[in-house]
Amino acid sequence: MASGQQWVLVEMVQAFYEAPAYHLILEGILILWIIRLLFSKTYKLHETYRLTEKEKEDLIEEWQPEPLVPPFSRDHPSLKYDVVTGPPSHKIIINGKECTNFASFNFLGLLDNERVKQKALSSLKKYGVGTCGPRGFYGTFDVHLELESRLAKFMKTEEAIIYSYGFATIASAIPAYSKRGDIIFVDEAACFSIQKGLQASRSYIKYFKHNDMEDLERLLKEQELEDLKNPRKARVTRKFIVVEGLYINTADVCPVPELVKLKYKYKVRIFLEESMSFGVLGEHGRGVTEHFGVNIDDIDLISANMENAVASIGGFCCGRSFVIDHQRLSGQGYCFSASLPPMLAAAAIEALNIMEEDPDIFTVLREKCKHVYKALQGTPGLKLVGVPFAPALHLQLERSSGSRDSDMQLLRAIVDYCLERHVALTLARYLEKEERFLPAPSIRMVVTIEQTEGDIQEAVSCIQEAASAILK
Repeated sequence: MASGQQWVLVEMVQAFYEAPAYHLILEGILILWIIRLLFSKTYKLHETYRLTEKEKEDLIEEWQPEPLVPPFSRDHPSLKYDVVTGPPSHKIIINGKECTNFASFNFLGLLDNERVKQKALSSLKKYGVGTCGPRGFYGTFDVHLELESRLAKFMKTEEAIIYSYGFATIASAIPAYSKRGDIIFVDEAACFSIQKGLQASRSYIKYFKHNDMEDLERLLKEQELEDLKNPRKARVTRKFIVVEGLYINTADVCPVPELVKLKYKYKVRIFLEESMSFGVLGEHGRGVTEHFGVNIDDIDLISANMENAVASIGGFCCGRSFVIDHQRLSGQGYCFSASLPPMLAAAAIEALNIMEEDPDIFTVLREKCKHVYKALQGTPGLKLVGVPFAPALHLQLERSSGSRDSDMQLLRAIVDYCLERHVALTLARYLEKEERFLPAPSIRMVVTIEQTEGDIQEAVSCIQEAASAILK
């Protein structure tokens, strides 16, 4: 046994002598480093320096907190309000001056309609002003259920759900279905409420060029190839396309028939935001699906607000029952906001009655839109943006000054010029630092059925006169 241990020791010594020099040096360094780690302190105590009371006071005096908001000019246009007195109907009183209204989205002229007002007044006397509770906490009134039923019947869908705030409708609907890890394909011109819904969903967002179905298909093909690489992940990843029927920022109509073809080809779901097309497009005002003759069941979810054509407040979503019922549990704006005041629900129901009784109003509106579109062609220095049947058109500068602020000032001067001559227009407003794709500055001109031939001619002449004087 002892001889065996001696033999091992001899071998170790022999190996030590035969080892190359660099090997011995490296082992020596490692041994020294281990010894140092074992015997050195893990940290060193540093002497603390105690500040005197005067030094503390001086530091506090010198400290400046970060500003709560960034600096801004008191002359910012958003801080200067044009004050309205009275209803913003066909004639509107702005800063004490009566003007013809080409600024409010009162497309069907129902805002000051006597029937609508009487229904709202009767409801006010019966139910009071508000609800003071969300739908799940004694905030569901019989008039809410009636409005949801009427909307579903009007749109020819299985079910509808109403929200108390138009902006929150699509902003709540998107994150109710699309979650982290899901994929949403979105048009670059999507409105701000859609953008907020995308943000809340935390999904992976892919933007395609405005109304460019080829670009959308390119993205869908790319995603299809990605799915082939990881089929297990693809099976649990939901995919959506989110578009507007009639874009508020561009006044363009969405090519829905082409969109439906892509839906079935690449197996994605379509969310259609119709706030600008509901009560405007189609023979009966059902929106862009009726306009193109598309089966409404081909669209997975339709949303719209009731603050434009219906002249009330709030919004709604409609579709298949199992799709809509999911929002009653997951739509944040539905679950946590006080429900729509009953008088506004009653007003919306009466507005639907009028729309159903007199579908000719939609034809009248479209004809006036086409007339305004044709009359505005060739306005000096201004470019007309939108489709002929859009009720809210945009007038942009033909040639930008190179500065957004300067462009806005020029357009504001045109609006003020018209306001002085009793024609009410408005600038399109955006949260410039929040917009994903900031639209170009523009004047928005809104068409309603109440505007007469004389009103339209006066407004067009005033705009052309202002453009000639200001955009020399």
